[in-house]
Amino acid sequence: MSEVVSMEEIRAISDRLGVDLTQIDLDSIHLPPGDDLGIPSDDEDLLEEDALEEDQGFGNILVVDNLPVVPKEKYEKLEGVVRKIYSQLGVIKEGGLYMPVDPETQKTLGYCFIEYNTPQEAELSKEKTHGYKLDRSHIFAVNMFEDIEKFLKVPDEWAPPEIKPYVPGVRLFTSSVFFEMLLKWLTDEKARDQYVIRSGGDTEVLWNDARQMKPELVYKRPYWTESFVQWSPMGTYLATVHRQGAAIWGGATTFNRLMRYAHPQVKLIDFSPGERYLVTYSSHEPSNPRDTHRVVLNIFDVRTGKVMRDFKGSADEFAVGGTGGVTGVSWPVFRWSGGKEDKYFARIGKNVISVYETETFSLIDKKSIKVENVMDFSWSPTDPILSLFVPECGNQPARVSLVQIPSKEELRQKNLFSVSDCKMYWQSNGDYLAVKVDRYTKTKKSTYTGFELFRIKERDIPIEVLELDNKNDKIIAFAWEPKGHRFAVIHGDNPRPDVSFYSMRSGTNTGRVSKLTTLKGKQANALYWSPGGRFIILAGMKGFNGQLEFFDVDELDTMASAEHFMATDVEWDPTGRYVATAVTSVHEMENGFNIWSFNGKLLYRILKDHFFQFLWRPRPPSFLSKEKEEEIAKNLKKYSKKYEAEDQDVSLLLSEQDREKRKKLKEEWEAWINEWKLLHEEEKMEREKLRDGEASDEEEEYQAKEVEVEEILKVDEEVIPFEESQQ
Repeated sequence: MSEVVSMEEIRAISDRLGVDLTQIDLDSIHLPPGDDLGIPSDDEDLLEEDALEEDQGFGNILVVDNLPVVPKEKYEKLEGVVRKIYSQLGVIKEGGLYMPVDPETQKTLGYCFIEYNTPQEAELSKEKTHGYKLDRSHIFAVNMFEDIEKFLKVPDEWAPPEIKPYVPGVRLFTSSVFFEMLLKWLTDEKARDQYVIRSGGDTEVLWNDARQMKPELVYKRPYWTESFVQWSPMGTYLATVHRQGAAIWGGATTFNRLMRYAHPQVKLIDFSPGERYLVTYSSHEPSNPRDTHRVVLNIFDVRTGKVMRDFKGSADEFAVGGTGGVTGVSWPVFRWSGGKEDKYFARIGKNVISVYETETFSLIDKKSIKVENVMDFSWSPTDPILSLFVPECGNQPARVSLVQIPSKEELRQKNLFSVSDCKMYWQSNGDYLAVKVDRYTKTKKSTYTGFELFRIKERDIPIEVLELDNKNDKIIAFAWEPKGHRFAVIHGDNPRPDVSFYSMRSGTNTGRVSKLTTLKGKQANALYWSPGGRFIILAGMKGFNGQLEFFDVDELDTMASAEHFMATDVEWDPTGRYVATAVTSVHEMENGFNIWSFNGKLLYRILKDHFFQFLWRPRPPSFLSKEKEEEIAKNLKKYSKKYEAEDQDVSLLLSEQDREKRKKLKEEWEAWINEWKLLHEEEKMEREKLRDGEASDEEEEYQAKEVEVEEILKVDEEVIPFEESQQ
């Protein structure tokens, strides 16, 4: 290809040769036909790009083997049978079904090629029809056309795999490297927490420096993600989402990419509780509008990036039960058992709960748990126990069951009658399960609500029924105290419902539920407990415009009331010391976030245009035993002396900074005054000259006089009738 020559070089060459470029009509110059002299055309580049976009490869072609071998007269019948089977799973292109025929015998060769509109339809058809039994003698063997080439390259003789030398990489960490890259942030000398925010095209990780009442930037990157970011459950990784898949990042002062997970058009991701696995989800539109979306789910090993198992099918297959999500799919599709072991995960299907174990990523006992009409399920946060809800069906009452995994033994069951709806709430330690039951009245025209409270850790799992003082009150929100025995309920009618607090203990009797108090007429519709318990925020979101009440449940006292107008999010930091409230881009105005202390003091406010996300970085569970934590709490004054001294130093520093700021402002003001006085003095002679030599700057040279001025403000004319004037 010829080198590109700039116009400056052309002018230099023309000057050297004595050629006047202004006398040459460049448009009249034409290349010889069929010869581009090595200069590519811009139009050809566009044509080549278009051709590349149209070339989709052979990912949409299937090879179906083990078809019957039939003569020419039965060809059309066999073709019709095959077309009927495969057209149900996708749109076959025109002329996209081809069955080769032996030219000598005129019989089919026992296989065919099927070309779909999209590779997704081809993959679905392969999964659904591989092993399909047409009759006793003909069981379909289905492969992707692209795989045939791989099979042909398999050598006839086995050869041992080549052993490659070990090359250290980020995916395999030594303990020191792992700590330095992923855990060092936990050892911050100021005991600060991190959070990530997204606004505009930027993603930032920041320290919450509450003492300085401002954030401190850790890392900033433009266009770090194409949709959202997500912390792993223990804060080890930050995940980003892209069109090609997902990636995880980690670090102390800078974030390095640790692993990629290829999954085109990924929309959602979910970590297992122990951060060992990452679930990715995508949904693809079918070529036939009458069909449902095609769903692809991959489960990756977080550290190696290997796909441990994938699940593919129509959206209908993943939309059973739950509350719905993307294109009708309940998210997360897979729910993980509690604990860091990540031993089991489960999904709900039609009349079944499928429980998988991660050792082989296969069903426990190779079969699902059959539960007719099962509507919802959830795991205990700490133990391999499933809670199931089955609605009423015919004469069978609704029920909630507790099932032990992997034995599949039913630990407890409670039948429920006249049920309209049911929600299950696990306490964070797995000690209690609250089941909110909406029941029909006798007339079936209205409903009322009660709670079934399961004491999971007690013998025979006793169940207690709780009804509100006014059982017709609508339940607006319910929330357990983390690691505690109390729960809060918002109930009643808007705009000022009541908030009640209950305890699973009653004085010396730990086996009965008791009401602690009811707060009347609160502007609240959401509950946000501190991760450490005791403190709770009664929040009025959406229609309540961001009303916030910081409440101490131990003292049953309101610590502070505040407002973050139009707040869309409330989130406690993992230590329970600080709270973030945010206004995201759902609203066009006042985007940004506020940081509050646990007792409701506003520490600082940050405004950000086009604000999308605020997420605190989670912390891993403490290694301290419960007894050690209690000992620290008991001797808190001894441990707090160090931090009180540091707080005092920071307070003095802030006071000094404030003094310096005020001093600087005062100096700036005095400098401006002096400058004005100097200018005033310089213009004194000019002023006297304008006043014919009269000095006008000295007040004693003036004589004050009072002058009264009368001014007519308004004149009205009115015609009075003669009769009225006589009266």
